[in-house]
Amino acid sequence: MTQTTKEKIFFTALDLFSKKGFSGVSIREITREVGIKESSLYNHFSNKDEILASILTHFRGDFSKTLPPIEMLDHILQSSTVEQFLKAGHRNFKNFMEDENRVKMWRVLQMEQFRTPLAREVILEDLFKTTIRFLEIVFQKLIDLKKIREYDPKTLAIEYQYPVFSLLTEYTILKFDGKDTSEVESRLDNHIEFFLELITIK
Repeated sequence: MTQTTKEKIFFTALDLFSKKGFSGVSIREITREVGIKESSLYNHFSNKDEILASILTHFRGDFSKTLPPIEMLDHILQSSTVEQFLKAGHRNFKNFMEDENRVKMWRVLQMEQFRTPLAREVILEDLFKTTIRFLEIVFQKLIDLKKIREYDPKTLAIEYQYPVFSLLTEYTILKFDGKDTSEVESRLDNHIEFFLELITIK
């Protein structure tokens, strides 16, 4: 499928930002790579910051699709084991990061978190708070279904997810550099097994 000029600018900037950082890339470099005049870029984006905001917003929308809709949770949790559910979440993220452009977006997000308010917002609100809130609902439903022991669901969500955040960050760094991810994937599986051992009703 042929890309529009705006899409070419978007993906060229994404590639350059992921390699050199936002501050290390100029409008001139982006337009040279795309093969257009500098003035032509402003027909599509007002400045470099708008391109970055577009990248972060795009990632935000894609990431929101990695969690199943809340209204489907009852059916999903009733028809699967706790292990199946947690491992499906691992697979969903892994599949999400199979896309080369998403890996680049993740890298840009990590690089920009201390410079760009929107990057911090995506990390704190979407990656952390939204995921924790989602898992809090999940664990409460699993307690109600008597599939796991009774603990505070928010504590369970935090205890489960924060190690996962660290492991997934390591996974994406290795993946971006084209390195073997099997060891970190194994550690993620071990974390799931360890957590299941603690919460599952025997």
